[in-house]
Amino acid sequence: MLITAAVFAVIAAAIHLYIFVLESLRWTAPTTMAVFRVATPQEAAATQALAYNQGFYNLFLGVGALLGVVLLTAGSRVAGLTLISFASASMVLAALVLVISNRAMIRPALIQGGPALICLVFTVLGA
Repeated sequence: MLITAAVFAVIAAAIHLYIFVLESLRWTAPTTMAVFRVATPQEAAATQALAYNQGFYNLFLGVGALLGVVLLTAGSRVAGLTLISFASASMVLAALVLVISNRAMIRPALIQGGPALICLVFTVLGA
């Protein structure tokens, strides 16, 4: 069970690291603007500082999940599961906030929170 949880933690982390790249490093790129439904370069410029900040939240969650996997595989079960659980729960809650704030964002919320939720389920089953 914990191996499956670790695999989904890595998947969730990879998604959040990718979101970091989009939000913090590529926000004004046309392809990124399309992903986030940013209509104009002016809108992208006006929201760039917010996206930059938000991207780092995603980076920290992804790194936390990966560090948890590293600790778990190194034998630090409690520390690893704690970090995996905290990072995954934060990802799930952020996805929930996204869909509550805008019901049209269900697909992005599932992408953002789905693997993290699966990770949490397997973490609980394997703990």
